[in-house]
Amino acid sequence: MEKFSRRDLFKRAAALSATLARAVGNPTLFARPSGPHLDFPTEPRDRLAVASYPFRAFIERPGARSRDRKQPGMDLEEFAGMVVKRFNVRNIEPLSTHFRSLEMGYVHELRESVEKAGAHVINIPVDELRSFYDPDAGRRKEAVRAAKRWVDIAAALGSPSLRTHIVNVSKTAPDARLTSDSLREVAEYGGEKEVVINLENDDRVSEDPFFLVKVIEEVNNPYLHALPDFGNSMLTGDPKYNFDGLTAMFKHAYNISHMKDAEVDNGKLVVVDVGKTFEIAKAAGYRGYFSMEWEGQGGPYEGTQKLIDLSLKYLA
Repeated sequence: MEKFSRRDLFKRAAALSATLARAVGNPTLFARPSGPHLDFPTEPRDRLAVASYPFRAFIERPGARSRDRKQPGMDLEEFAGMVVKRFNVRNIEPLSTHFRSLEMGYVHELRESVEKAGAHVINIPVDELRSFYDPDAGRRKEAVRAAKRWVDIAAALGSPSLRTHIVNVSKTAPDARLTSDSLREVAEYGGEKEVVINLENDDRVSEDPFFLVKVIEEVNNPYLHALPDFGNSMLTGDPKYNFDGLTAMFKHAYNISHMKDAEVDNGKLVVVDVGKTFEIAKAAGYRGYFSMEWEGQGGPYEGTQKLIDLSLKYLA
């Protein structure tokens, strides 16, 4: 056993006292978690998920304008069971606007239905009305408040993350400083609840991939990450821009990415180089999930199966 002199013991006690004093003066020194620690699967099929967005014409919910009454309907509570049975995939990504209610009673019912199907929610894409960079401070506070509410919902549902939308403000250029200030508060709250906040390259103005990376690096919180979407940035018509943007985003991605092979923009089919995008993800060391978000021509059932087959091919 190592022996210490009385002087050594006094020095060690003094050092410990100084450390404790700093902790008292700065409570976040020990309070802030080091970051999320999800245990990702390695089998290709287990890394796949299915998003509810492509099935919006089938999902019953209040005020559903995209619901096609000519198609058979299903509640969101039935979605996980359908995905498991039809696609043999056990991870789902339910869109926020597909929830019948935001009351916790309904959220717990939804969680029970997902668990009964033997499935898991791995992310919630959240769409809200207020922007994190709105010039009006009151509206920014509303955006933060709404995001925090969804953090609580994600935690209750057992989802490790959510995707928050950065709403485009009319006649106002995206502001990285205001966005970062707002999302810093959201990410800190996410850390308290163990829920990751993801940003997606969705809106071509307010969610430019390089703008998102700038915000993520500015906030510098382990609970704020990127959600790279394979095809959204292709709508600019510039494949190089899309791949450069995805390369930048995958370096900051953690647990979720949207896989698609095409998008329809004003009637025009825009095709994605799926193989190259999977190479970008692999080069970045990405170990998270790939959620099937079919956006091409045809129907969502056939389209989703096509995306699953392609993903299994490139993950093999």
